[in-house]
Amino acid sequence: MQMASQHAPRQPVSGNRVFRLAHWASDTVNRLRVKTARRSKFVPQIIAYQGYGSTEWVRVLGRVLLTSRPVPGSRAEHAAQNGNQNIRGWRAFTSVPIQFTEVDIEIGGATTRVRADRGGLVDAVVPVALTPGWHTTVLRAEGTEPATARIFVISPDTRLGIVSDIDDTIMVTALPRPFLALWNTFVLNERARMATPGMAVLLDRLTVEHPDAPVIYLSTGPWNAAPTLARFLSRNMYPSGALLLTDWGLTQDRWFRSGQEHKRRNLELLTREFPNIRWLLFGDNGQHDEDIYSQFAQQHGASVAAIGIRQLSASEAVLAGGHSENGDHTGSAVPWIYSPDGAGMAKGLKGLSLL
Repeated sequence: MQMASQHAPRQPVSGNRVFRLAHWASDTVNRLRVKTARRSKFVPQIIAYQGYGSTEWVRVLGRVLLTSRPVPGSRAEHAAQNGNQNIRGWRAFTSVPIQFTEVDIEIGGATTRVRADRGGLVDAVVPVALTPGWHTTVLRAEGTEPATARIFVISPDTRLGIVSDIDDTIMVTALPRPFLALWNTFVLNERARMATPGMAVLLDRLTVEHPDAPVIYLSTGPWNAAPTLARFLSRNMYPSGALLLTDWGLTQDRWFRSGQEHKRRNLELLTREFPNIRWLLFGDNGQHDEDIYSQFAQQHGASVAAIGIRQLSASEAVLAGGHSENGDHTGSAVPWIYSPDGAGMAKGLKGLSLL
C-alpha cells in the first residue's frame, strides 16, 4: 500500500497564540459534537466527490462524517429513497466531521492510504497510471460503507478546459446578502434553486464541441452543500464536472477561509497541473470574479482562452451588493464576453471560434 500526498496540506498553527487557542476550542467543540452524535445513533459515512487528474496522477476528493439516519416512514426517508429533491438545505449541515481518520483510496488496481483533515475532508493527489477518460475510485474508512466516485482523466493532448463559478453564474441565488445566504443555504428546498437561463445549454455545447475538455465548478460554497449542488447540476442538465468547494471554519491565519483566495489558489494549481491547457473562465459581475479573473489573466494570459462574465440584472445587483467595478479590459490580450445569459455568451464564443 502506498501513501499519497495530501493536496494543499494544512500546517499546524504556530507563533499565534490566539489561533492556537481558537483551534483548540474548535476541536473541543467538534469532539463534543461527535460524542453527542454517537449517542444519538449517528452513523459513520464516507462521501466521495468527483475528481480529476492526468494519466500519471488523480486528485481524489471526499469527506468522512457522522450522519443521522432518517426516521422510518418520515418525509426525509421517503426523499432519500426516491431521489426527491424537495429537501431543506439545513439537513446537509447536521452531519459532524470525523477528524484525522485514515481513508483508503482504491483506483487503478492500487490502494493508497491518506488521512482526512480537521474538517473530515480528503483532498489527496494519488500517483497512478490511467488512460484518458472516466474512471472509478472507491473510498473506505473504518465503520463506513465504501463510497464510489468518478474521476475524469485528462488527455495530454487536451488544449481547452472549462472553469465556472456557481452562485449567480450558473445558479441564480443572490447569496452575498446575509439573510438570503442563510435562507438559500439552510431553509430553501433544492427545487427552488433556479438555473441561469441558457448556461446549461452553453456548457453542454462546449463539451460537445470539445469532448475532451474537463469541466471544473469552482465555488466559495461549503463542502456541506456538495451533494445538493451535484443534484442541482444533474437535474438542470449541466455537464458533469468536479466541484471545488471550501471548508467553513478556522484556518492558519484567519477565522474563516477566504473565498477569493480559494479561487485564486485553485486557478494557479490548474495552471501548474495542466500547463498546455487554455481555460474558459465563467463568472459574474456581482462578487469578485472579474477582479480574480483579471489578475489571473494578467499573470497567466497564455493559459486563458476567454473570460465570460454574466451580467446581473438591476434587482440581482441590489441583492448581491452592487456590480463589481472591473469591467474595462480594453488593454487585455484575453477576450472578455459580457452577457446576462448563456445565449449571449454563446454568440461571443462563436465569434472567437470556440463554439
